[in-house]
Amino acid sequence: MTAGGDIEDLLRRLAPQVLAALARHYGNFETAEDAVQEALLAAATQWPAQGVPSSPSGWLITVASRRMTDQLRSEQASRQRAAKIAARIPADELIAPAADAAAAGGQDDTLILLFLCCHPSLTQASQVALTLRAVGGLTTAEIARAFLVPETTMAQRISRARQRIKAGGATFEMPLEHELADRLRVVQHVLYLIFNEGYTATSGPGLHRPGLTAEAIRLARDLHRALPDDGEVTGLLALMLLTDARRPARTRPDGSLVPLSEQDRTRWDRASIDEGTRLITSALARAPVGPYQLQAAIAAVHDEAAHAEDTDWPQIAALYRLLEDLVPNPMITLGHAVAVAMAQGPAAGLALLEPLTADDRLAGHHRLHAVRAHLLEQAGDHEAALASYRRAARLTTSLPEQHYLHSRAARLRRDRR
Repeated sequence: MTAGGDIEDLLRRLAPQVLAALARHYGNFETAEDAVQEALLAAATQWPAQGVPSSPSGWLITVASRRMTDQLRSEQASRQRAAKIAARIPADELIAPAADAAAAGGQDDTLILLFLCCHPSLTQASQVALTLRAVGGLTTAEIARAFLVPETTMAQRISRARQRIKAGGATFEMPLEHELADRLRVVQHVLYLIFNEGYTATSGPGLHRPGLTAEAIRLARDLHRALPDDGEVTGLLALMLLTDARRPARTRPDGSLVPLSEQDRTRWDRASIDEGTRLITSALARAPVGPYQLQAAIAAVHDEAAHAEDTDWPQIAALYRLLEDLVPNPMITLGHAVAVAMAQGPAAGLALLEPLTADDRLAGHHRLHAVRAHLLEQAGDHEAALASYRRAARLTTSLPEQHYLHSRAARLRRDRR
């Protein structure tokens, strides 16, 4: 019998394929999504005891189709439409296409679902939530726990997102050619946000939310399989792999943060580093350079260094300079300042940080003050560094980051005595 964890993984993989089959044939994303969630719940309850059926996707399609038809029939205004749908497209006719999609990896339908969930009419928070629910197969409760909000709040967010998609007349099909590039950028950004929230949680007791990073990497793989020649899609997957490879060494057994310079690099995931390096090397050689590729290249330079002191900081600074030219952004300037400080000394890095203190987009962000504190400490200005560490600790809502910043401040206080 398949283990519970294996069933959960199977259902998560099949969820977008089953949803795509129903949405494509019934033309109602909102109702289809509800029906699929009910089918997934039924499978999670029944399969561990009864065994996985010979055609898991067919079983889910059949159950979800019945749920969907029942739901449509229960609505007075939709009674005639439900009858026509049931007569025109029996559930049996959907099973074969779903099985075919499963055998092929469901790549095209997964891509269409990603575009639909990242519809430009939705807010960024709604795009993330809907992507995790519809394409990632996570339950509303799992998504709510990941973002530390009540389940009812997340349910309302997802419901409003689905209603907005329906009201906007979005259909289950690829965007038109003139919309494709912009929509793809939104999809990539949503996956990037999901990964970042998993790698460094913005709030809460833990530094990581591994479920989110794993889901972001899985979806990025799906995107890459569908668009293998897109350099930025390849760069995004490479960036995730090269960054997540360091996760095992980022925390101590008690959950406290270990900065990059102090990490035990033998604990890094070498398989992920090798795969990510192959991907970014290939992308840079054949595709126009883009921001995800440059970020992946920076991550690769970090990962290539066997020891912190071996890091090629001048190369990283040069890559950040290219990235700044391509997409001017205060967070990128912050990374550039760190690289310049490591290559040329703390004074050079502090000079780059100075304009950011007046930038409203970053002036109240804890990372600016944490970096400034570190560079001030290196420069020997311990009093100013102490003030910046304290301010950074007040601004962050991540408990591991708070503890780390407080510990740096405490060490400075001891050194001043």
